[in-house]
Amino acid sequence: MVAIAVIISIAVLALGYLTYGRFITKSFNLDDSKVTPACEINDGVDYVPAKASLLLGQHFSAIAAAGPIVGPVLAGIWFGWLPAFLWIIIGAIFIGGTHDFGSLIASVRHNAASVAELVKRYMTPLSYALFLVFIWLTLIYVIIAFTDITAQTFKAVAADNAFGPGVAFSSFLYLLLGVVMGILLYKFKMNLTFLTAIFMPLVIAVIWYGTVLPAPIADFLGSVTIKQWEVILLIYCLIASMIPMWLLLQPRGYLGGWFLYLTIVIALIGALFGGYEIKYPAWNLDGIESLANGKWLFPILFITVACGACSGFHGIVSSGTTSKQICRESDTRVIGYGTMVLEAVVAILALATVMMLPKGDAILKSDPNLVYANGLAQYMGLIGIDYNMALAFALLAFSTFVYDTLDVCTRLARYILQELLGWQSLAGGAVATFVTLLIPFAFLLLTEEKGYLVAWPIFGTSNQLLASLILLAVSVWMIHEGKKAIYVLVPMGFMLAVTVTSLVTQMAPFIGSLPALVSGAEVKRDIIIVGIASIVIFILCLMIVIEAFRILVLKRGKPAKAAA
Repeated sequence: MVAIAVIISIAVLALGYLTYGRFITKSFNLDDSKVTPACEINDGVDYVPAKASLLLGQHFSAIAAAGPIVGPVLAGIWFGWLPAFLWIIIGAIFIGGTHDFGSLIASVRHNAASVAELVKRYMTPLSYALFLVFIWLTLIYVIIAFTDITAQTFKAVAADNAFGPGVAFSSFLYLLLGVVMGILLYKFKMNLTFLTAIFMPLVIAVIWYGTVLPAPIADFLGSVTIKQWEVILLIYCLIASMIPMWLLLQPRGYLGGWFLYLTIVIALIGALFGGYEIKYPAWNLDGIESLANGKWLFPILFITVACGACSGFHGIVSSGTTSKQICRESDTRVIGYGTMVLEAVVAILALATVMMLPKGDAILKSDPNLVYANGLAQYMGLIGIDYNMALAFALLAFSTFVYDTLDVCTRLARYILQELLGWQSLAGGAVATFVTLLIPFAFLLLTEEKGYLVAWPIFGTSNQLLASLILLAVSVWMIHEGKKAIYVLVPMGFMLAVTVTSLVTQMAPFIGSLPALVSGAEVKRDIIIVGIASIVIFILCLMIVIEAFRILVLKRGKPAKAAA
């Protein structure tokens, strides 16, 4: 039964947090007497101390987004639920949790510096520049994938414009609620618990209103195309990433965290007490290759599950925005390692919405967000909630997760480009944001509808590769500090092997089509885009690894920068 699989996964993940998580975090000697960068600088814009309860929700919703939903659903459909199930649990405990905590505490210990700054300090100037470019490109792929996924959520999924327009309307009202809450919380100093009691019911009311939109509004929003929604979302990213964090990111992230907790509770109760049998095949494989999709289990499973087990994006969030809000060093354990474990629970519950369906079910041919929303809607139907209302709630919850990632991701990309080019003024930040969003704009206009399916392999690969490079940077720091780094180096080596193999498989079709391309024959645009992106990532990765090898082996762990 689905319930048994879910119980086993939660028990193992909890045990992993209490044992391996404690072992990892204890080795860093967390000390609450040390003043964190958030408390020391506290500039009211980027460095803003936040209570652990507030920051937990914001960080969780920022890193979770659609990744632990889309990835596990796709992997479960392609390979069967068991391979995805095993990788989520093993990956989150031994790789993802280590990565997330390591990047967070390393940043806090270095004045909330980005991971790239760690590379700059402990490796070489060339490594630093390459790392910044790599991170920037990875963030762009995240923006591309999640912008398109959100736009797919806003489209009408029925002849009468049901769901999509209502979700779009409710989601923008939800953003407005976040702004109002931020003003009341930080300008009028109102109590957080009181505001939570007011705004969470308002969010539910907004969702309900989305299901009963007046026909003229529903028709108007239903007429907006996917490409137009993508442009609107990119404009949102431009604005949201420039305004102070207290005005939207923190309160919206906090509300999004409650949304995430609520969906986890719904999914958990439904999976445990719904009495659903496992109908989908555990292994959808013929030996090592998927019968239905022709996709290799290694490495495609790992880069598809992505955020549900390990994500380089988490390290960028940890060292980009979260480390600037940590009040006490001890908070890094639950916010770093703990949220990765929680994200694995989200991934398992998303996978359960596939497990409960027979292989030939029509919903499995739709977008992953609808597979997930359909599962939540069925769960809520167990207690008498109307299916349409339940589906609208689930779709809005899905888009809410993505909002959190989109503006955090754009803000981080702005930081990176400003850092790389030295554009530290307000105008420089605006230009950096605009330049960052130009590439997603061009990509989404050039690709056909559902461009996220083209971007997902690139996103998954670059994201996992970024995780391995972040683990590499943390390892160099630990070795320099005289700490044992084996439990960081081993996960790094595995993720590096997975992602390099994935890059090779993605480059192969493009390289094979070069003779045809040179002769003027028509080559699919998707093959060209994926091939060029993979080659660029591969070259950057190779150069960074060579630089790290020079530091760790040839110079015996004595970085020139640190030694100087």
